[in-house]
Amino acid sequence: MANEAHPCPCDIGHKIEYGGMGREVQVEHIKAYVTKPPFDTGKAVIVIQDIFGWQLPNSRYMTDMIAGNGYTAILPDFFVGQEPWQPSGDWSTFPDWLKTRDARKIDREVDAVLRFLKQQCHAQKIGVVGFCWGGVAVHHVMMKYPELRAGVSVYGIIKDSEDVHSLKNPTLFIFAENDAVIPLEQVSLLTQKLKKHCKVEYQIKTFSGQTHGFVHRKREDCSAEDKPYVDEARRNLIEWLHKYV
Repeated sequence: MANEAHPCPCDIGHKIEYGGMGREVQVEHIKAYVTKPPFDTGKAVIVIQDIFGWQLPNSRYMTDMIAGNGYTAILPDFFVGQEPWQPSGDWSTFPDWLKTRDARKIDREVDAVLRFLKQQCHAQKIGVVGFCWGGVAVHHVMMKYPELRAGVSVYGIIKDSEDVHSLKNPTLFIFAENDAVIPLEQVSLLTQKLKKHCKVEYQIKTFSGQTHGFVHRKREDCSAEDKPYVDEARRNLIEWLHKYV
């Protein structure tokens, strides 16, 4: 789910089998999954879940991938103990479910995670990456927290707001051409607003032929047609963090 103005089903895609390389910790009032990098760099990345929650193996896989590139990566439970959406759920109840999980009302959790990263992990430079619901959250925090040096919003878009352009630091937006959740018209509107008003570096990249969830919800053995796009998007995500965090 990436457009909170008009909620729309978000297919889970491929739920991978993955155990994870990190560990679960308590961060003040929330739980989180944390993976340390091979060597300490003083850099960290907050990973924000999709609607399927912080325990989704796919999200933990992405968290570990980011950690392997030199960051303390943390995937907190931004639903704060509430149940994630279930693939078998009744989509007619989804709008009501979503009302109690607003991607732009996560400041208390972000503050707790920032304290943890600075005090417990000694992070000096911090970025943020989010998928789907988490992409909306990234857009929100990048307009609010100047201490977040870089953001990557993956198929998440804020539609019902005039201000989508007041980014504090460089932000990369990744979209899919054939996204049933985010029409290309919304991407075009975001592009226009950022081009006219944004004061920091940003990039909007739309991947041809791809669908919602392609970056983190496709298996490693996905089709030969899709794999180059999945690999490129993941590479772009890491390159953006390397450049700005």
